Amino acid sequence: MRQAGRYLPEYRALRAEKGGFLELAMDPESAAEITLQPIRRFAMDGAILFSDILVVPMALGQKLWFETGEGPRLAPKVQARAVLDALEPDAALLDPVYATVRRVAAALPAETTFLGFAGSPWTVATYMIAGQGSREQAEARRLAYGDSALMQALVDRIVDCTIDYLAKQIEAGVEAVQLFDSWAGSLSPAQFERWVIAPTVRIVEGLRARCPQAVVIGFPKGAGGKLPAYARETGVDAVGIDETVDPAWAHASLPENLPVQGNLDPLALIAGGAELDSAVDRVLSAFAGRPHVFNLGHGILPDTPIAHVEQLLARVRGGSE
Repeated sequence: MRQAGRYLPEYRALRAEKGGFLELAMDPESAAEITLQPIRRFAMDGAILFSDILVVPMALGQKLWFETGEGPRLAPKVQARAVLDALEPDAALLDPVYATVRRVAAALPAETTFLGFAGSPWTVATYMIAGQGSREQAEARRLAYGDSALMQALVDRIVDCTIDYLAKQIEAGVEAVQLFDSWAGSLSPAQFERWVIAPTVRIVEGLRARCPQAVVIGFPKGAGGKLPAYARETGVDAVGIDETVDPAWAHASLPENLPVQGNLDPLALIAGGAELDSAVDRVLSAFAGRPHVFNLGHGILPDTPIAHVEQLLARVRGGSE
């Protein structure tokens, strides 16, 4: 996750030349170049589309921009039905993403898998409601309880847009897609069922209706004990797990033979040395009995040394031969 980004000097050089994050993400030439950078440097097994989960709210009619050093901002905040109904969707705003996909698909080595993605409805909704990221998602959680009809209407719009968005990514050339639910861990079990599991089911079913061979990875960060229900009920083809999940527990608790993606702590990657080797080995050992895509438990951090990424890759490749 975020294998293309600020820890790479070639990314920093391109960003300095081209401008801000959103400008890079919505410029097909630049976004394709950034997607390919870690493939050239590390020969990763999969290329991850360089984009952002908040392009969907932009297509739904919100203004999106990034404040330097602070992160994304969205306006107007969707905290009333009149605001939601006043948004003017423009699906064409996502066309640059599909152009990026076509460029990358044409340039990737045949052996390298191409992964697209979108944000899951609950996580996207939290940004649309608060106008920015928030650790406790208090405004979205209050709205979900206080005006569930408005929350449902917002989630419905995100679901429909996401199905179309992912289908068009697949049609343009990605081979699998991932749903990122970065804030799934903030919900109670009943709310998790309504705002995480149910919308994911609709996306998976809707996507397969359009693209029958679609491969979907679900990543409900922070789900913890709710992870087995997510895996059983959503219909996803694989489950990503974050670094707080015990991989041995996950292997024992998830459906047999369900592929798992994860879950090295990004801070172990920063630490390097024997601690990194030990952490890698624990993950590999826990999932030796099922299909496993080795990955971090969350995004690679900007101050990650490149030498440590090289150490990680050597350890994983050596341990999987």
